[in-house]
Amino acid sequence: MNQEFYMRLALEQAQKAAQVDEVPIGAVVVDPASGEVIAQAHNLSEHALDATAHAEILAMKQACEQLKQNRLRGLDLYVTLEPCTMCAAAISFMRIEHLYFAAPDTKGGAVINGVKFFEASTCHHKPKVEYGILQEEASTLLKDFFKNKRKKSS
Repeated sequence: MNQEFYMRLALEQAQKAAQVDEVPIGAVVVDPASGEVIAQAHNLSEHALDATAHAEILAMKQACEQLKQNRLRGLDLYVTLEPCTMCAAAISFMRIEHLYFAAPDTKGGAVINGVKFFEASTCHHKPKVEYGILQEEASTLLKDFFKNKRKKSS
């Protein structure tokens, strides 16, 4: 399986989020050695009444439960939008090996934008990072979601 395949799974999760009026972000945890998808999730902050219920957090928690462990060493995370500071910290604490994200987030991202969490001296684990996989599709999904939100509110 290739990176685009896993990012498409993350995009499917993002579309599920949009269908239930959640910000359309999806995440997938993968074991690169076997190609197995360990966990998949999408944003649920609104429905869960939990501001921390971001796709990345939910997918990593699910993976930990599935594997019955508290760290995700050697596993990869695919997410449709650049993680925020909270999620970047969680990714570091979980010891994710490789982070792939589709679209950069100039407003709320914390990996290549904003605080650049993994570059901080206090960051104990820095995953390998790659981005831009299916960027246009992920960006379009987000832009369309917010455009529709603005139309409904006016």
